[in-house]
Amino acid sequence: MPVKARPRLFAPFGLFVPLLRPAPLPESADKSARASPGTVRSALRYSVAEGALAEAFTACTSNAMLTAWALALDCKPLLFGVLWALPYLAQVVQFPAAWLSSRLGGRKTAIAAIAIARQLQLPLAVLPLLAVSLGAKQAVFTAVTALAALLGVVGNNGWTTWMGELVPSRLRGRYFGRRTAVCTLAGTIAALGAGVWIDAARRHGLEREGLCCMAALACGIGALTSLLMRRQCEAPAAEPQPAPCWSTLLEPWRDGAVRSALWFNLAWNAAVGLAASFFLLHMAENLGMGFLAISIYCAAVAVVRMLTSTAWGAAIDRVGCKPVILCCTVGIAAIPALWTFAGPHHLWPVALDVLLGGALWAGFNQATFQLPLRISPRRNRAFHLAAFSTAGGLAFALASAVGGAFAQALPAHFLLRGHVWTGFEVLFILSTVARLGAVALAVRLVEPGAQRVRNLWPAAGAPLQLAAQGAGIGESAPARIEK
Repeated sequence: MPVKARPRLFAPFGLFVPLLRPAPLPESADKSARASPGTVRSALRYSVAEGALAEAFTACTSNAMLTAWALALDCKPLLFGVLWALPYLAQVVQFPAAWLSSRLGGRKTAIAAIAIARQLQLPLAVLPLLAVSLGAKQAVFTAVTALAALLGVVGNNGWTTWMGELVPSRLRGRYFGRRTAVCTLAGTIAALGAGVWIDAARRHGLEREGLCCMAALACGIGALTSLLMRRQCEAPAAEPQPAPCWSTLLEPWRDGAVRSALWFNLAWNAAVGLAASFFLLHMAENLGMGFLAISIYCAAVAVVRMLTSTAWGAAIDRVGCKPVILCCTVGIAAIPALWTFAGPHHLWPVALDVLLGGALWAGFNQATFQLPLRISPRRNRAFHLAAFSTAGGLAFALASAVGGAFAQALPAHFLLRGHVWTGFEVLFILSTVARLGAVALAVRLVEPGAQRVRNLWPAAGAPLQLAAQGAGIGESAPARIEK
């Protein structure tokens, strides 16, 4: 009898076909059906498609589009810094989010919160056309951004808790590496399209109308992501969680491994947040780059992330998260200082950032996403994840606000030792110094089973060779998707 080929874990094409025919929602299936390998594989494929659309949604609402909105609404550096800080400041609701995830389940919490958050762009679809003051428009934009950030935190806590149970631990690195690659490709295409659209609208004097269309498109994409999330099953037979109490909030700080990771997360996000909000604004205001050029930069970074994420994911599976974090933080620390050499007629530091930053941030983000899942116990995991996000988010938000105030207080340009500096470049230097200080805390991370940094490159070499041959996790991997 001929053996049927096993389905590949990543088959993004054709995932939308089942949505066109009636099918029972995953809640209606019994627990044994939800726990079967086939059901889990189907959920993971839907998760890849949902992630790709989520990246397209982000391209319509964040980074370059946030900069476009800030310039269209004449936001000053302080307000711009606050806007960038809002998603991180919203981490204050991580513990209420963890309580919801523990009581309602990660899946229900994620679907409800993310669905609402992605429809909040609807007021922005008419905001520029309203006959109200500029201050009122800024207030509405800030309120929408803040509310979306709060709901996004609730949804992300539920989603991470849900995925932490749904994806088998031995496949997390490879699965999320492949998922990141697919999502990054979708985000790259969407970001380029958004940049072309806004630049064309500005050339024709229709910037407000162009931003309205992007907000409306984001709502439509958000609706599709909600539909795809509902097609994903619940995590198989997760451990029953005890009712949370006040002492639960302190559990992460009592564990030595978790505590060392929390301190690193706090210090690193403070160092990054000091300047991260202002790179794109520096491009637009000081380097003379249009939104298409900014979108090309973001897309190029995304392509490098996509090409390297598979190797990083497999390396994490083999040597652990700590070696990847150590390797990446050292390189990332130098990136802000590179930007002080950039100018309107010499953009080579921006190109170098694409290659260096894209590759290193791909590894760093995957490792820091998986580290809490590796060192946190399954019991009350949602609260451990909340502690990580809260520490990092608040540190980033405070640093971003301080950076914005500092940039606004400094002159736009000033001469020092024969070099014309901008206020943003001062922040870049300070961020580099702070990042180097945070590297010392990365050395103290504790991860059971993690290997040395020198074992990292052999671990990453084999996946790179497989990626060049067009191989994925392998055709036998989906058959192992089981607890």
